[in-house]
Amino acid sequence: MCPSDFFFLFLMSIGAAFVQRVSGFGFGIFIMTVLPFLLPTYGEATALSGLLALVTSLVITFRYRHYILWRRLLPILLTFLIVSAFAVGILAYAPELLLRRILGVVLILASLYFFALSHRIQLRPNLGVQVGLGTLSGLMGGLFGMQGPPAVLYFISATKSKEEYIAMAQCYFLVGNLFMTLFRARAGFLTASVFSGWISGLAGVAIGTYIGAKVFRRIPLPFLRRVIYLYMALSGIVLLLS
Repeated sequence: MCPSDFFFLFLMSIGAAFVQRVSGFGFGIFIMTVLPFLLPTYGEATALSGLLALVTSLVITFRYRHYILWRRLLPILLTFLIVSAFAVGILAYAPELLLRRILGVVLILASLYFFALSHRIQLRPNLGVQVGLGTLSGLMGGLFGMQGPPAVLYFISATKSKEEYIAMAQCYFLVGNLFMTLFRARAGFLTASVFSGWISGLAGVAIGTYIGAKVFRRIPLPFLRRVIYLYMALSGIVLLLS
């Protein structure tokens, strides 16, 4: 990456960390709209996204650790880890252009879903729901670095307070990104480009997390989410046309 790429990555890391801190998810959705264009390969882009998101989730998980309900977290988390391990392995063989096209479709469908249906669906936190959404989250996380939407749908339904939701979601993302980083290292995606990008993005993550914490109680969350969903849809269109 050239110096301008590193600066752009710094700015995007601020935005991604801000979104994650305010809404509880969206880091990968936000930053993966640009990383495939900055990194040499798609696998490296997912690796960098996961490393940066891991830092954000670590800070938030530590703060809200006392609200974690392990009995409602472990089944979906274990399912995610198993499925994502296989999904990461597919990246080494799948054509990069095809993955970008699929990612574009996923972004558009996810944005349409959240715009139209997310507030209408309530799921019971039973084992079937956990395994099903954990599987979908593992596929999306392993292939595209954005395991958030299915998991968020579950955690919103399985928790009774904002604090429980944030704690459960961020612990899920923390453990998930940690293990996926190990899977990606085994697949050869942790390269010098990834580590240099990670160093460049760390300051942006810190700034975005700090700002997000400050505005968490002030910004209307429904408005922010609508902006994110619109951004997802536009980014998906760009990926399909690129």
